[in-house]
Amino acid sequence: MSEENSCCCSVSEDCCGEPSVIEIVKEYYGKTLKSNKDLLSGACCSFDKPPVEIVNILPLIADEILTKFYGCGSPLPPLLDGMTVLDLGCGTGRDVYIASKLVGEAGCAIGVDMTTEQIEIAKKYQDVQRERFGYKSSNVKLLQGYIEDLKPLGIEDGSVDVVISNCVINLSPAKEQVFKEIYRVLKPGGELFFADVFSDRRIPEPLANDPVLRGECLSGTLYTEDFRRIMAASGWADFRYTSIRDMELGGKISDRLGFAAFSSRTVRAFKLADLEDICEDYGQVAYYDGSISGYPHFFDLDDHHRFVTGKPMLVCGNTASMLSNTRYGKAFKVIGDRSSHYGVFGGCAPADGNNEAEIGSCC
Repeated sequence: MSEENSCCCSVSEDCCGEPSVIEIVKEYYGKTLKSNKDLLSGACCSFDKPPVEIVNILPLIADEILTKFYGCGSPLPPLLDGMTVLDLGCGTGRDVYIASKLVGEAGCAIGVDMTTEQIEIAKKYQDVQRERFGYKSSNVKLLQGYIEDLKPLGIEDGSVDVVISNCVINLSPAKEQVFKEIYRVLKPGGELFFADVFSDRRIPEPLANDPVLRGECLSGTLYTEDFRRIMAASGWADFRYTSIRDMELGGKISDRLGFAAFSSRTVRAFKLADLEDICEDYGQVAYYDGSISGYPHFFDLDDHHRFVTGKPMLVCGNTASMLSNTRYGKAFKVIGDRSSHYGVFGGCAPADGNNEAEIGSCC
């Protein structure tokens, strides 16, 4: 595994040569880019249509926030009412303000970003967004700092319900530290839901440190197999892709990085102590009741688990835990426990998740 920052120093300190990467990113997003129209590739652009509840909130977000938004997905899961949501690399605040609306006035949305120019725009509109949402007081906290080290910002162990991030983790020179911090701050049963750019191989170091390629969210991408290893080392025994979209680079960037294949992926993972590194069969069955807002007919846990309302579905032990030991438990009924074991779950794919079989179907 090639982890860019293998030393133990803080990313803000002058060691291991890593501040050069940090400063590259700060310069690119703080000074080089003036709006999302200045991007040279489609890596930091979202082409997926967000859920309708997010579409309905977007007109309430200030124009400057939107025009300086750089993201590759829409990583805002459902069932956020009353939750504490942490947005890592919030930039000008688009997603953190959408989260602010989704969690409601009783919830809390926290945004963290290291780039002064970006976080200042987010802060500038805090009262504007509060008024547009009809809140008496703002439920948003905006903090300038590093996503690799959240303790100096006062984000305590087990204090967050959901962590989101939109095309930011690829920019970090210390990705394993990021995922360890996420695991630390999440509550038991909490969810990590993020969108980012992935590659099918490790990018050579000279290209990884190129200011434009780094800033365009390409040369610091998460190599899919290193990502799997990092997650396991950081406490995440299982994770799921909810969407995968292949990316076309084009132009001069393709001339330099065309040897690799890139994709935009959204990832869902839960902080659960009982998850296993492969999917095991305990004879469990799950039912979805259709009660999640916006998903009356089916709910997709990931890109290969579609739960049709009222229809029984065989699930592995990991999936059963994800459905019953998280906030999603209110919408699912899981029958069976782990008292009887039947071996490896027959429908599982080894690399990118499981391929569960419905009752009556053949694996």
